[in-house]
Amino acid sequence: MGRLALPIMITVIGEALVDIIVDAHGEVTSVVGGGPLNTARTVARLGVESSFLGGVSTDPFGQRIMRLLEQDGVRLGLGDQVPEPTTLAIAQIDESGAATYRFMLDGTSAATVTPEMALAHVDATTQAIHAGTLALVMQPLADALVAVVAAATDDQLVMIDPNCRPSVDRRPLLRSSLDAVTDRADIVKVSGDDLEYLFPGVSPLVAAQGMAADTDSVVLFTDGSNGVHVMTSGRRAPAVDVVIDVPRVPVVDTVGAGDSFSGGFLAYWLHNGLGRPDLEDADRLVAAARYGIAVAGVTCQRPGADPPRAHEVPGGWQ
Repeated sequence: MGRLALPIMITVIGEALVDIIVDAHGEVTSVVGGGPLNTARTVARLGVESSFLGGVSTDPFGQRIMRLLEQDGVRLGLGDQVPEPTTLAIAQIDESGAATYRFMLDGTSAATVTPEMALAHVDATTQAIHAGTLALVMQPLADALVAVVAAATDDQLVMIDPNCRPSVDRRPLLRSSLDAVTDRADIVKVSGDDLEYLFPGVSPLVAAQGMAADTDSVVLFTDGSNGVHVMTSGRRAPAVDVVIDVPRVPVVDTVGAGDSFSGGFLAYWLHNGLGRPDLEDADRLVAAARYGIAVAGVTCQRPGADPPRAHEVPGGWQ
């Protein structure tokens, strides 16, 4: 029996796209990407069942995306592909390996998912929902994402990653979508870049602390090589404010690093049979974040978004 006959444990809603990568010397390659797609693939590669609830085109790029989903064992949540052309991102890599992006979004495959389509295809067996990234600023996909999160049951874990893109400056829609989903979120993963965009003029650390204080969510602030901050408000259990060091690795590029961190965190959580009540356990939160860091560290050592399999993660499931 194949993987796709097993229960879906994690549903990831958002965009699939193709990254056109331009390195510091002007050489061009392309890889399949999109933050949510990267997260879904990470989860599946780590051996946890996942479904990608997003639009994938019938064009050649879309067929390429489908081949990767099939190779990694990720179920296409909608069941069928869509006729619109594949969403594209132009990723410019600098000398340090960091990426900046420009996007071709409107009228493309990622934006086509409606609330009705999404709600009709959420698998009832899913134990966790991951949502975010460009899906927060594309319509009708943004409404679909909000609807799926709002429909989450009391037993389903919800993780949000805004993964803000300043080059797609649609702040009113982003604020509206993000406010709607963070009301239900159990975990919010944010980077320093996200926090600087969302809270201009406020230091990222202060902004992350404020986000944790204002919500019941676990805030995972990934501060690049400076570490990962795990924060909670203390409303339901003693407050957590822990900084986890990030091991130094030879970085090829950072494409997909944050996505694989999120996928690693969620995969660890479900692999160990943990649920929403366990978010009050600080030791478990730190262990899951450490695993996510290890997963992201492997991804950074490879070009493009190429997350590891479970046997490639240093330290395993410890």
